[in-house]
Amino acid sequence: MGQLDGRVAIVTGSGRGIGQQIALRLAREGARIVVNDLDEGPAQETIALIEKLGGRAVACNGDVAALDFGPRVVKTAVDSFGDCHILVNNAGYTWDSVIQKMTDEQWDAIIGLHLSAPFRILRAFFDHLKVATEAEKGRGERVVRKVVNISSTSGVNGNAGQANYSSAKAGIVGLTKAAAKEWGRYAVTVNAVAFGYIQTRLTKPLQEGEAGTIEVQGREVKVGVQGGRLSAMNQMIPLGRGGTPEEAAGSVYLFCSPDSDYVSGQCLVVNGGL
Repeated sequence: MGQLDGRVAIVTGSGRGIGQQIALRLAREGARIVVNDLDEGPAQETIALIEKLGGRAVACNGDVAALDFGPRVVKTAVDSFGDCHILVNNAGYTWDSVIQKMTDEQWDAIIGLHLSAPFRILRAFFDHLKVATEAEKGRGERVVRKVVNISSTSGVNGNAGQANYSSAKAGIVGLTKAAAKEWGRYAVTVNAVAFGYIQTRLTKPLQEGEAGTIEVQGREVKVGVQGGRLSAMNQMIPLGRGGTPEEAAGSVYLFCSPDSDYVSGQCLVVNGGL
């Protein structure tokens, strides 16, 4: 028996990295998962891993920032598994530049992805939430649902070269706290996890002078961190290293589990003690 037996979870950006590990962790505890990625291949890989564990999962792929994505992903959960109990807003990438060189396109893309998209998904989630909680109340039941929004230490502290990302991730903390106050009466806990340096493809070490890129909807976006900077970060982190995606997933699981049923409106900073 897992702590999440019978639960249904949406995890955006779960085809790779931290999101994939969150999906696997929730599946190991018995949750059925709606997997999301921009591309079908990574999502199917995550589904295959979940099924190998004996779990169940379906995909709802596409851009989380699309105006119709929120209703579509919630409908996928309800149509496939009958309910939705856990929502993890994880999808994202960075597109960095200093303020004076940042374009409107860069600003709008990152704010839209990391702040507007979670807002619209939450709004769509409420449409199901209201109906479900009214039915549960009529049956004399109380079901605790969970929302976990992924923030960043860039949102907590700011970060040079990431005005767009820092602003969005600070905004997601405000959205989290507002939603926690609005939705407590529906037995929903809403929390955020702010990651520091986690070892993913977006923070992979680069050789000096090299530039790594990923393709996002036909756009080449630079990713990665210079090796010297990573070495300095590792020296500053009390635990001596960046976190793993599995460790990151563990902190998210804390807010998805029944052990946190009376914890809401919080932002947990996960940075190895930095």
